Amino acid sequence: MSKEKEEIKIIAQNRKAFHDYFIEETYEAGIELVGTEVKSVRQGKVNLKDSFARVENNEVILYNMHISPYEKGNIFNRDPLRPRKLLLHRHEINKLSGYVSRKGYTLIPTKVYLKRGLVKVELAVAKGKKLFDKREDIARRDAKRELEKQFKEKQLGI
Repeated sequence: MSKEKEEIKIIAQNRKAFHDYFIEETYEAGIELVGTEVKSVRQGKVNLKDSFARVENNEVILYNMHISPYEKGNIFNRDPLRPRKLLLHRHEINKLSGYVSRKGYTLIPTKVYLKRGLVKVELAVAKGKKLFDKREDIARRDAKRELEKQFKEKQLGI
């Protein structure tokens, strides 16, 4: 199997994270799920809104990630908001705990996706934006949009 292009199917994205945080670094982590949760994830019933991760007892735990109960799961369904363990290497966990111990940094999941049939989570080390930072980003984006509009009008001769 070639390493050039691996098949990745994105299930859910946390777009608000890019608006509310400066993303410093990202990590790919496996996630510990039960069978009915995996089936629900494959159907795309995942919500990353307000989810975050913490390093506890040398493990990374993901909180507030909502996975809807599987319709045909009956008694095997678990609590949709239960804390879930993320699977990372020891050196990655040590690095993450070092980041989080610094003031202002947090761990935010930005994506849930399938890679080679396995459910993966993209975990970002993030620092919160202040209100003026958000306004600055919006102003920059609007200016870029305006420049592109003017360039397009000039190209078309309007």
